[in-house]
Formats: sequence, C-alpha cells, structure tokens
Amino acid sequence: GRHSMLPRHVQRLGRDWITHWNGSQILALNSPVSSCMRWAGHYPPWASFPLPISADFSANWRFPPFFGTWRQFQNSIWHLDNYTQSCCFHLPNPSMKSEGEEPLTKKRKLYGQDDTSTPEQQTDLSNQKEVSCLSVAQNEEKHGSKKGTIKRHWEYFCQQSKTMKIAKNKGSDQSSTGSEATFDFTVMSYNILSQNLLEDNSHLYRHCRQRLLFWTYRFPNILQEIKELDADVLCLQEVQEDHYRTEIKSSLESLGYHCEYKMRTGRKPDGCAICFKTSKFSLISSNPVEFFRRDIPLLDRDNVGLVLLLQPRFQCKANAAICIANTHLLYNPRRGDIKLTQLAMLLAEIASVAPQKDGSFCPIIICGDFNSVPGSPLYRFIKEGKLNYEGLAIGKVSGQEQFPRGQRILSIPIWPKKLGISQNCVYEIKQQQKEENAGEKLETAKPDNTQEIVIAPEKSSSKLRHHFKLSSVYSHYFPETGIPEVTTCHSRSAVTVDYIFYSAANDDTADQPGAEDSFCGGLKLLGRLALVTEKDLWTVNGLPNENNSSDHLPLLAEFRLIER
Repeated sequence: GRHSMLPRHVQRLGRDWITHWNGSQILALNSPVSSCMRWAGHYPPWASFPLPISADFSANWRFPPFFGTWRQFQNSIWHLDNYTQSCCFHLPNPSMKSEGEEPLTKKRKLYGQDDTSTPEQQTDLSNQKEVSCLSVAQNEEKHGSKKGTIKRHWEYFCQQSKTMKIAKNKGSDQSSTGSEATFDFTVMSYNILSQNLLEDNSHLYRHCRQRLLFWTYRFPNILQEIKELDADVLCLQEVQEDHYRTEIKSSLESLGYHCEYKMRTGRKPDGCAICFKTSKFSLISSNPVEFFRRDIPLLDRDNVGLVLLLQPRFQCKANAAICIANTHLLYNPRRGDIKLTQLAMLLAEIASVAPQKDGSFCPIIICGDFNSVPGSPLYRFIKEGKLNYEGLAIGKVSGQEQFPRGQRILSIPIWPKKLGISQNCVYEIKQQQKEENAGEKLETAKPDNTQEIVIAPEKSSSKLRHHFKLSSVYSHYFPETGIPEVTTCHSRSAVTVDYIFYSAANDDTADQPGAEDSFCGGLKLLGRLALVTEKDLWTVNGLPNENNSSDHLPLLAEFRLIER
C-alpha cells in the first residue's frame, strides 16, 4: 500500500521552520538517511542535475535509492531529537506581526514581568550554543575563503585635507602640517548591534550564516574596524553593558580612548558610548540624558542620549570647546510623537551644555541612530531648525513606512508642560533666565502675568524650533545616479537612519533657514568616508557579513575647528 514519504512531525517541521541557509551549511543527521539530505545548493551524488531551490524546508528533502522493505526504512534511527542536537541555528523569532509594528523586544519591559530564566542561565545557554558550533565555524575557516569586502573610499572636500591625510598616514604630527590655530579631528558614528537585540530579533538576520552572528566572532571584527578607521571621537550605539564592562571599554582604552557610557533605563541591556582620544581632547563635562519619565505617560520608552563637552588639546584659545552628542531614538515607526519629544530633550540638554561665556554656542556635533529617513519631518526639523507639525500624522514623522499605519494626528503641544521644555527645545527655566538677563521681562510689575505672556503662546503653537545651524555630513543620494545611500541593511530593509550633524562654519555651507548665527566659529567639513548602495551591500550578502559584523555601517567624517 501507499506509505507517507515523511513522518508527520517531520512534515510539520518543513512547514513551520522556514529559514535561510547558506550553501555551506549541510544538514547533519546521525542516521543512514542523513547522507542523502542536502540543502539547496548541494546536489546529492545520485542527482545529475541541479535540484530546484525552495524556501520551504520540506522541498529540500531528497531520498536516495533505498533497496529494502519499507519497514526497514521506517526503522532507521532518525528522529527530531537527532536533528535538533546536530544542527546549529536559532529559529527566527516572529516578534513582529507586520512590517510597521514595533518588535516586542524593543518595547519597555514592565517591572515584575520577569523572564522564566535568569540572566546567568541565559548566559550559560548562549555559551553552550557558541561551543556547540565552534567546530563548524573552525572547519569553515579552514576550508572556506573570505567573501569580498565592501569598497568604501575617502571623499575629500579640500586639497589641504587630502595633503594632511597623507601626512598623517606617514606618521607626521598635526602641529607640523598646519598652522597652530587649526585643529583637525575625525568623528565616527557606529551602531555596533547589541548581541541581545540580535538574538531577540533573529528574524532580521535569516540571510546570515550562524557563526557570523556570535559575539565572539563579531567583536574582533568591530574592534578591527575601529582600529583601521582610527577616529579621534567614537559615538557608539547599542553598546551592550556586560560587553562594555568586560571587553569594549578596556579594548578601547588600550587604543588611547577615554570612554563615557550611558546605559538605557529599565531592563534594557545596551546604551550609548562616546569615546575620545586623550591625546586630542580633555573632558570638560559628561551629561547623560534619560528619555524615560515615570510621571509622563508619553515618555515610557527607555532610550537615552549622552552629551560631552570636550576641550581640544592643540588649540590656541584656552576656552575653546566642542560639544559632542550621541543618541539612539525610538524605533517604532508609529510613534513619531515620542521620537520628536526625545529629540527635543536631547536638543535641550545640548542647549544647556554648549553655551559659552559670551552667550554664543560652541561648535556642535550630533551623532546617532535616529530611526528616521532623509527628507522626513524629523530629519527636516534637525536641519532646518523649525517644524510646523499641525495636521501631521503620527506615523509620518520618521518616514520609515511608505504607507504608515499610525494615522493619528500629533497633539498640540506634543509633550506636556511639566516636562519643562519649551517649543524652542530649551529648558524653560533657562529660557526664562535668559529673557531676564536680556531685559525682555518686566522688572517689578506683575511678574506672574509676564510669565503667562511668555509661555501661553507655546500652549497653542504647533511650531517647533531649535537654535542650532546644523548640516548633515552625508548627502544621502549619489549625485551621478540619484540612488540612495544606505547605512543599515538586514532581511527587511536597507535605508539611511544613521547621521552625523554638525554646526557648519559660515563659509562651509549656506545658512539653514530658521537658524540663528549664534555660534563661536564653527566646523568645516574636510572629508568623509563614502557610503554605498543597497546593491553594493547585497554583493557581500548584506549586513552583518564575513567582514562587517553589524547591521549598520560606520559613518566617519573629518572636521576643522574654525574660530570666530
């Protein structure tokens, strides 16, 4: 009679476990059948033609000629347990029901909702996974050759920068290549991909070989990238706290960096770090920013920012300073209200740190993963210094979704008054003090009424402003073709969400509308490390890959400090 070709539990295995495997990963089973089961891309010895490739697991099972009774075949020892014990992979976590929904792992975990396993047990399990696949990884290292690397070149914007870059590579000191009044430095922004987030969102990395996703493989690659690019300032996002404490901090300190770190609030295990070379800068102040506020329902997310005030060591002016900010805004495409409020909180902190004694702002650099695309309302607000959000749908703020689902209109104002931040993105107390010092408030008569006159218009205003004249290091599109640049790439998307914004000197770029010329000098962009297209990334199997161990690319720019 007819017999089912596969046991029911194996048929179900084929339907439910749909995962992408590279050609080098062969199904290993401790049974007679294992010798004939191959994944797409490997042909059985008895097949003289390529087999059709299918994403369905069951479509990739092939049987050899089996000479014997069907009962003998059924009695062959091959079970699901054998299969799971001898295969090294993580099952994709279907944590997003739709493209626009926020992954559950990126939402705030409420206190009291503990996982069933302790952090120690999770660490032990992770170590067991790495050890179980170590032999496979070592075997591939011995017999496999590295794939191609992403080709990125340095783009210069002035000949002097190119000359100084060559001189730097030859080992000459900056003071001998330029005048004493100039100060050139490089800044990197890099989302290094937290290992916890990688494992919790494994559905984004189905295209990757399993061994490339282990932290023991990824960290040496990331550290090597940092060494080769040799930036004077590092702005890192998704820095996992335990890795920072045990490996990252000490490794960077050995390279001459001083590190400042702010972990995300709540139970989130990663955060933002700013590291600078002590040979180039000294630390004036470090100012962490927490976007979570227990008393404000809108701000229930655990994102953070970090703002440093640095003093250049090779500068003639004793009071010269540079403000460096780093952040990772909320991912959720449908919560533009939270994104704008988090951004306003970061700008308010910068406005409180960057002012100089004469009232002007020192040069400012803002790096990070803003989870917003070029041309979006949030992006335009950063560059133009103003945004009228009246009638703006909450899902259109970041531009992440082509057809946004969040159609609720932004409320006016977006955040409550008790946050203490004005529509000009400054702390209201400091704004009132500034107005008092400028003589804009009455000295004696009815100070309470005067305060109402200043603040009341903001309650009904739908216009956001900030006082920084900011430009983007990258243009986001290739001028010859109009093809978009890409900073992040995984199984679901390839877009630009990472940026380096800077306060440009007057001769560096045109004044941005809505900005005030209130800077003490500024920054001149000398060069940048070019980005690539989505097509370029998929030639090396996307991100992460053999040589690039994050799902983001590092951004790198060279600046010159211009004094007024």
